[in-house]
Amino acid sequence: MRNNVILAALSLLVILPLQNLSAQTLTGCTSTELADPARVVYQCPGGLVLEAEAAAALGVTATATDGRPTEIDVSSDAVLIDIAPGSGSFQIRTPQAIAAVRGTVYTVEVADGTTAVFVSEGEVTVSRSDGSDQVVLAAGFGVDVTPGEPVVVREWGAERVRNLFSRFGR
Repeated sequence: MRNNVILAALSLLVILPLQNLSAQTLTGCTSTELADPARVVYQCPGGLVLEAEAAAALGVTATATDGRPTEIDVSSDAVLIDIAPGSGSFQIRTPQAIAAVRGTVYTVEVADGTTAVFVSEGEVTVSRSDGSDQVVLAAGFGVDVTPGEPVVVREWGAERVRNLFSRFGR
């Protein structure tokens, strides 16, 4: 009996962290799973649409009074963000960076100790996770935030942009 209890407890320790990192649910938003490529689209209050790679690890860390997410934590893979102008502040936090916006289309990718942010429409403010080294990205520009490396705004080449957006079926 004792072995069964220990086994059940260990099973919960394995299952619970995986559920928290799942890209399949996001508090306050409705989700739709899409294929080719596999991803999840979240329709959130206030005109916020998040499109996450199927294996992306993300979660809501702050909300407005209407239930609209105002801050999302992303710890792996990529997310495409589309937020309607005038819908209020919104930011993505990663282990390396903060990307804050007020109405635009952009992507945030977390991989191999680097956060990459690319702006398709509008402007996005990006800083290190501690708020330092803040830069503003305009449409067509991106930045890679890596600990110990300078935060440099660059115009991304067509191939890099195409490869990133193809992960969202675009």
